[in-house]
Amino acid sequence: ECNVSEMWGHKMPRGLDLEVTHHPHTMKHVVNLIIAIERLKGRGSDLLLNATEFRDENLLNFVLENIVEERIVFGCNAAAPVQYTKTEDYQCSVTDSEKRSLVLVRNSMELHAVMLQGGAENRKVHLNMATYVHPAPSAEAQTVALGIKGTNFYLSCHKDGNNKPSLHLETVENSTNLASISSDSEMVRFLFYKQDTGLNLSTLVSVPYNDWY
Repeated sequence: ECNVSEMWGHKMPRGLDLEVTHHPHTMKHVVNLIIAIERLKGRGSDLLLNATEFRDENLLNFVLENIVEERIVFGCNAAAPVQYTKTEDYQCSVTDSEKRSLVLVRNSMELHAVMLQGGAENRKVHLNMATYVHPAPSAEAQTVALGIKGTNFYLSCHKDGNNKPSLHLETVENSTNLASISSDSEMVRFLFYKQDTGLNLSTLVSVPYNDWY
C-alpha cells in the first residue's frame, strides 16, 4: 500500500485527496487514472470548494460527467433484396443499327458485330432470351437474361476493380442457377433491362450498372 495524497495533494481540488491502495495492473489503468485526475481538477473543483461532505455519490457524478463519454448510435434498416424469378424463354437474333450481326469467337470468348455476306448466315448467333418477373414490374422495361442458343454461354456485365463495367461472355455450368436471382447476389450480373423504343428496336441496360447500355 502507498499513500500518494502528499505527492498529488497540490494538484487535487481542495477537499479531495486521492489514495491508491494497490498498484494498477496495466498501463491502461494508469492512463485512465491520470485522465480522471485531470478532468476532476478542471470541472469539479468549484463544487468541491463549497461542499461540506464528499461522498461516493459525488465521485460517481464526476465520473459520469467528466470521464464517461456518450455515443449515440443510429440504427439503419437496409432494404430487403429484390428477387428476380424466371418465367419464359424466347429465341431471337440481334443486329445493330448498321445491320451487323453477332458472331461468336470461341477462342477469345467474345461476340463480334460483323456484316455477314451471302452464305455466311449460318455464323450468325441466335440468342435465348429468358424473361423475369420483378416484384415491382415496370411498364417501360422487361428484365431479361441472354444466352447463346445451343451453348451454355451467357452475356454478363461486370467490372474488375475500379475499371469501367464491360460486357462479357461467361459459361454457366448449371442453368438452374439463373432460375431465381437475388439482387444482392453475384448472379445479378447476368440480368439486363430490355426497353423497347420501336417496332424492332430495343435498348439493353445492365441491372447492377444501370448507367451502362
